[in-house]
Amino acid sequence: MSRNLTMLQAINEAMRELMADDDRVFVIGEDVGRHGGSFQATAGLVDQFGKRRVVDAPISEAGFTGLAVGAAMTGLRPIVDLMFADFITLAMDQLINQAAKYRYMTGGQAQVPLVVRAAQGAGQSSAAQHSQAVHAFIANVPGLKVVLPSNPADAKGLLVAAVRDPNPVVVLEPKMAYGHKGHVPEGLYEVPLGVGNIVRPGKHVTVVATSVLVSVAVKAAQVLAADGIEVEVIDPRTLVPLDRQLIVDSVSRTGHAVVLDEGPRSFGASAEIAATIAEGAFDFLEAPVRRVTAPDVPVPFNPRLERATIPDVDTVVATVREVLS
Repeated sequence: MSRNLTMLQAINEAMRELMADDDRVFVIGEDVGRHGGSFQATAGLVDQFGKRRVVDAPISEAGFTGLAVGAAMTGLRPIVDLMFADFITLAMDQLINQAAKYRYMTGGQAQVPLVVRAAQGAGQSSAAQHSQAVHAFIANVPGLKVVLPSNPADAKGLLVAAVRDPNPVVVLEPKMAYGHKGHVPEGLYEVPLGVGNIVRPGKHVTVVATSVLVSVAVKAAQVLAADGIEVEVIDPRTLVPLDRQLIVDSVSRTGHAVVLDEGPRSFGASAEIAATIAEGAFDFLEAPVRRVTAPDVPVPFNPRLERATIPDVDTVVATVREVLS
């Protein structure tokens, strides 16, 4: 049975059910207790599980992330709430030099079942230090998995899979989609990491979209359908591991590809996905792969300027038409 929940409600439910099911799971971060987190993702958890499992940390991302890495090494399952994805830069040594490396440096004898979750992306006039899309440079670190949910049901299932994974996982939640509603199954279930989803089947062009831009791709596909253009929309769900075969198979059928990503254009996720298509489906391409991304600038505070950095439906529609022409 499923209900209509917002993405925030689905994330909260995932943590609540995980903590009820496994007493090794705990949450740590700034204001995660009585305040319920900066976006209310942890609302009510402290009332049910107490302060020993919902830990209000001081303003020291390096400190409490390091604590969580150590706790994971000793068998616990910490969920670190970093508020905004931008703040992950304050804990990069703990993530990159410790969590990502420890399993490899011990020859697999030790594991770090750590989850770091944070809100990312533009759209709320939060300015340059609270609006970045950081998934590409996290994905560049071997040993870290990167999750990009696009809807409430996946947000819950992917978080459950991340907490149960023996490796460190960074879950980057699109703050623009926190209020989006969708059907969410009851109970604990997993959406496997590394398994993408065909959100909308089509035969003329493949649009690979990440995170909140999956909904933009679907809206663009609906516009194009009025002109008889059938767009196949692919949601990778996770950037690491990336479901490369799903993407290659889709482009091999359609012969055209557009990659949609909210990160900057240069050296980003869109480039990796485009390279995957070029390497795996080159013989089937009838036109070059096109990308629709944010520009290579910090996100402005001014709402009008900020909107100009976010890929929209009109841009996607125009790009698909160019590819097909």
